[in-house]
Amino acid sequence: MMALTVDFEAMRHAMVASQLRTNAVNDVRVVEAMAVLPREDFLPEAHRDIAYRDTLLPLAGGRQHNSPLATGRLLTAAELRATDKVLLIGGAGGYTAALLAGLVNSVVAVEAEPALAALARTALAAYANVEPVEGPLAAGHAAEAPYDLLVVDGAVEELPAALLEQLAPGARVVTGVVDRGVTRLATGRRTEGGFGLTDFTDIECAVLPGFERLRTFQF
Repeated sequence: MMALTVDFEAMRHAMVASQLRTNAVNDVRVVEAMAVLPREDFLPEAHRDIAYRDTLLPLAGGRQHNSPLATGRLLTAAELRATDKVLLIGGAGGYTAALLAGLVNSVVAVEAEPALAALARTALAAYANVEPVEGPLAAGHAAEAPYDLLVVDGAVEELPAALLEQLAPGARVVTGVVDRGVTRLATGRRTEGGFGLTDFTDIECAVLPGFERLRTFQF
Protein backbone atom coordinates (compact mmCIF):
# COMPACT_ATOMS: atom_id res chain seq x y z
CA MET A 1 0.00 0.00 0.00
CA MET A 2 1.41 3.38 -1.04
CA ALA A 3 2.05 5.98 1.63
CA LEU A 4 -0.07 9.12 1.42
CA THR A 5 1.73 12.24 0.26
CA VAL A 6 1.25 15.23 2.53
CA ASP A 7 0.40 18.40 0.58
CA PHE A 8 2.27 20.90 2.71
CA GLU A 9 1.75 23.75 0.26
CA ALA A 10 -2.03 23.37 0.37
CA MET A 11 -1.96 23.24 4.17
CA ARG A 12 0.23 26.33 4.29
CA HIS A 13 -2.17 28.32 2.12
CA ALA A 14 -5.10 27.10 4.24
CA MET A 15 -3.26 28.31 7.34
CA VAL A 16 -2.89 31.77 5.84
CA ALA A 17 -6.52 31.96 4.75
CA SER A 18 -8.20 30.51 7.83
CA GLN A 19 -5.80 31.22 10.71
CA LEU A 20 -3.93 34.41 9.86
CA ARG A 21 -6.02 36.66 7.63
CA THR A 22 -9.13 36.20 9.77
CA ASN A 23 -7.35 36.92 13.06
CA ALA A 24 -5.58 40.29 12.80
CA VAL A 25 -2.31 39.09 11.26
CA ASN A 26 -2.47 42.04 8.88
CA ASP A 27 1.15 42.97 8.22
CA VAL A 28 1.43 42.04 4.55
CA ARG A 29 5.14 41.25 4.91
CA VAL A 30 4.50 38.78 7.74
CA VAL A 31 1.63 37.11 5.88
CA GLU A 32 3.67 36.76 2.71
CA ALA A 33 6.62 35.29 4.61
CA MET A 34 4.40 32.75 6.35
CA ALA A 35 2.73 31.88 3.04
CA VAL A 36 5.97 30.70 1.44
CA LEU A 37 8.19 29.44 4.29
CA PRO A 38 7.91 25.64 4.78
CA ARG A 39 7.14 25.42 8.50
CA GLU A 40 7.56 21.65 8.38
CA ASP A 41 11.30 22.05 7.67
CA PHE A 42 11.80 23.50 11.15
CA LEU A 43 10.03 20.77 13.10
CA PRO A 44 11.17 17.32 14.24
CA GLU A 45 10.40 14.65 11.66
CA ALA A 46 7.71 13.06 13.84
CA HIS A 47 5.61 16.24 13.92
CA ARG A 48 5.93 17.56 10.37
CA ASP A 49 2.57 16.17 9.26
CA ILE A 50 0.82 18.49 11.75
CA ALA A 51 2.98 21.55 11.03
CA TYR A 52 0.03 23.78 10.13
CA ARG A 53 -2.43 22.92 12.88
CA ASP A 54 -3.66 25.90 14.84
CA THR A 55 -2.46 24.42 18.11
CA LEU A 56 0.67 24.16 20.20
CA LEU A 57 2.91 21.36 18.90
CA PRO A 58 4.97 19.04 21.13
CA LEU A 59 8.75 19.44 21.01
CA ALA A 60 11.78 17.88 22.69
CA GLY A 61 12.38 18.39 26.38
CA GLY A 62 8.73 19.00 27.19
CA ARG A 63 8.72 22.18 25.14
CA GLN A 64 5.92 23.27 22.83
CA HIS A 65 5.96 25.16 19.54
CA ASN A 66 3.79 28.25 19.34
CA SER A 67 0.84 28.13 16.95
CA PRO A 68 1.16 29.96 13.62
CA LEU A 69 -1.42 32.47 14.86
CA ALA A 70 0.48 33.35 18.05
CA THR A 71 3.73 33.82 16.15
CA GLY A 72 2.00 35.79 13.40
CA ARG A 73 0.34 38.11 15.93
CA LEU A 74 3.66 38.72 17.71
CA LEU A 75 5.48 39.58 14.48
CA THR A 76 2.65 41.84 13.36
CA ALA A 77 2.75 43.72 16.66
CA ALA A 78 6.55 44.05 16.41
CA GLU A 79 6.30 46.65 13.62
CA LEU A 80 9.34 45.12 11.95
CA ARG A 81 11.92 47.36 10.34
CA ALA A 82 14.49 46.42 7.71
CA THR A 83 17.25 47.86 9.92
CA ASP A 84 16.30 45.90 13.06
CA LYS A 85 18.79 43.80 14.97
CA VAL A 86 16.58 41.22 16.67
CA LEU A 87 17.06 39.08 19.75
CA LEU A 88 14.72 36.08 19.46
CA ILE A 89 14.11 34.06 22.62
CA GLY A 90 12.62 30.59 22.26
CA GLY A 91 14.08 29.94 18.82
CA ALA A 92 12.98 26.26 18.82
CA GLY A 93 13.82 24.68 15.44
CA GLY A 94 14.38 28.01 13.73
CA TYR A 95 11.00 28.78 12.12
CA THR A 96 10.47 32.24 13.57
CA ALA A 97 14.11 33.16 12.97
CA ALA A 98 13.70 32.21 9.31
CA LEU A 99 10.56 34.34 9.03
CA LEU A 100 12.42 37.29 10.53
CA ALA A 101 15.48 36.76 8.34
CA GLY A 102 13.80 38.19 5.25
CA LEU A 103 12.24 41.13 7.09
CA VAL A 104 14.99 42.54 9.33
CA ASN A 105 18.73 43.16 9.21
CA SER A 106 19.89 40.37 11.56
CA VAL A 107 18.63 37.85 14.09
CA VAL A 108 20.19 36.15 17.10
CA ALA A 109 18.01 33.14 17.96
CA VAL A 110 18.49 31.66 21.44
CA GLU A 111 17.35 28.13 22.26
CA ALA A 112 18.09 26.15 25.41
CA GLU A 113 16.94 22.63 24.46
CA PRO A 114 19.91 20.86 22.82
CA ALA A 115 17.85 18.83 20.32
CA LEU A 116 15.98 21.95 19.16
CA ALA A 117 19.16 24.00 18.98
CA ALA A 118 20.74 21.31 16.79
CA LEU A 119 17.69 21.30 14.52
CA ALA A 120 17.88 25.09 14.24
CA ARG A 121 21.56 25.05 13.32
CA THR A 122 20.81 22.69 10.45
CA ALA A 123 17.61 24.36 9.28
CA LEU A 124 19.11 27.85 9.41
CA ALA A 125 22.46 27.01 7.81
CA ALA A 126 21.57 28.90 4.63
CA TYR A 127 20.46 32.08 6.44
CA ALA A 128 23.50 34.33 6.53
CA ASN A 129 21.88 36.96 8.77
CA VAL A 130 20.72 34.53 11.48
CA GLU A 131 22.94 33.35 14.34
CA PRO A 132 21.54 30.35 16.26
CA VAL A 133 22.75 30.33 19.87
CA GLU A 134 22.37 27.44 22.31
CA GLY A 135 22.04 28.58 25.90
CA PRO A 136 19.64 29.56 28.69
CA LEU A 137 16.68 31.48 27.31
CA ALA A 138 16.60 33.98 30.16
CA ALA A 139 20.27 34.89 29.59
CA GLY A 140 19.79 36.09 26.02
CA HIS A 141 23.05 36.76 24.16
CA ALA A 142 24.85 39.79 25.51
CA ALA A 143 27.81 39.36 23.15
CA GLU A 144 25.81 40.81 20.25
CA ALA A 145 23.93 43.50 22.21
CA PRO A 146 22.40 46.04 21.90
CA TYR A 147 19.28 44.94 20.03
CA ASP A 148 16.51 47.02 18.48
CA LEU A 149 13.81 44.42 19.03
CA LEU A 150 13.20 41.58 21.48
CA VAL A 151 10.85 38.83 20.29
CA VAL A 152 9.92 36.20 22.87
CA ASP A 153 8.13 33.47 20.91
CA GLY A 154 6.33 32.06 23.94
CA ALA A 155 4.84 33.09 27.26
CA VAL A 156 6.82 34.11 30.36
CA GLU A 157 5.87 35.18 33.87
CA GLU A 158 8.35 38.04 33.76
CA LEU A 159 11.21 39.33 31.63
CA PRO A 160 14.50 39.34 33.57
CA ALA A 161 16.72 42.40 33.78
CA ALA A 162 19.46 40.44 31.98
CA LEU A 163 17.37 40.48 28.80
CA LEU A 164 16.14 44.06 29.06
CA GLU A 165 19.69 45.31 29.60
CA GLN A 166 20.63 43.90 26.19
CA LEU A 167 18.18 46.24 24.46
CA ALA A 168 19.03 49.63 23.02
CA PRO A 169 17.15 52.67 24.39
CA GLY A 170 13.83 52.82 22.58
CA ALA A 171 13.95 49.13 21.65
CA ARG A 172 10.60 47.37 21.16
CA VAL A 173 9.50 44.16 22.85
CA VAL A 174 6.85 41.62 21.85
CA THR A 175 6.24 38.64 24.08
CA GLY A 176 3.73 36.21 25.45
CA VAL A 177 2.93 36.56 29.13
CA VAL A 178 1.41 34.07 31.54
CA ASP A 179 -0.56 35.17 34.57
CA ARG A 180 -2.26 32.65 36.84
CA GLY A 181 -2.56 30.16 34.02
CA VAL A 182 -3.85 32.60 31.40
CA THR A 183 -1.60 33.42 28.44
CA ARG A 184 -1.65 36.70 26.54
CA LEU A 185 0.44 38.60 24.02
CA ALA A 186 1.94 41.95 24.96
CA THR A 187 4.09 44.75 23.62
CA GLY A 188 6.49 47.12 25.33
CA ARG A 189 9.37 49.50 24.83
CA ARG A 190 12.57 50.05 26.77
CA THR A 191 13.05 53.71 27.65
CA GLU A 192 15.48 55.63 29.82
CA GLY A 193 12.72 55.86 32.41
CA GLY A 194 11.97 52.16 32.64
CA PHE A 195 10.04 49.38 30.96
CA GLY A 196 6.47 48.15 30.90
CA LEU A 197 4.23 45.79 28.94
CA THR A 198 0.73 46.29 27.57
CA ASP A 199 -1.39 43.21 26.83
CA PHE A 200 -3.17 43.22 23.48
CA THR A 201 -4.89 39.85 23.19
CA ASP A 202 -5.60 36.64 25.11
CA ILE A 203 -4.35 33.63 23.15
CA GLU A 204 -3.02 30.13 23.69
CA CYS A 205 0.75 30.48 23.91
CA ALA A 206 3.62 28.08 24.62
CA VAL A 207 5.00 28.69 28.11
CA LEU A 208 8.81 28.97 28.10
CA PRO A 209 10.91 27.54 30.95
CA GLY A 210 13.23 29.66 33.06
CA PHE A 211 11.08 32.77 33.44
CA GLU A 212 9.18 31.94 36.61
CA ARG A 213 8.46 34.85 38.93
CA LEU A 214 10.15 34.61 42.31
CA ARG A 215 7.58 33.38 44.82
CA THR A 216 7.30 35.12 48.17
CA PHE A 217 6.14 33.47 51.37
CA GLN A 218 2.88 34.61 52.86
CA PHE A 219 2.07 34.14 56.56
